[in-house]
Amino acid sequence: MDDRLRRAEERIAHLERMAEELSDVIHRQERGIAQLARRVEALVALEAERQAEAGAEAPPASQRPPHW
Repeated sequence: MDDRLRRAEERIAHLERMAEELSDVIHRQERGIAQLARRVEALVALEAERQAEAGAEAPPASQRPPHW
């Protein structure tokens, strides 16, 4: 019985460590995604400004592709 208890405690400790590691990974991914989203927003704004300065009627994102 003592051996079964020890193995169960080892498994629990291993699972707790894995859960903490996965939580850290998710946190890093969330930060990375937020940073990428801010960059995309900045690029979209920059492109819209460039299109406006060039005198385009609408930014390409709002125009339908020619094959539609």
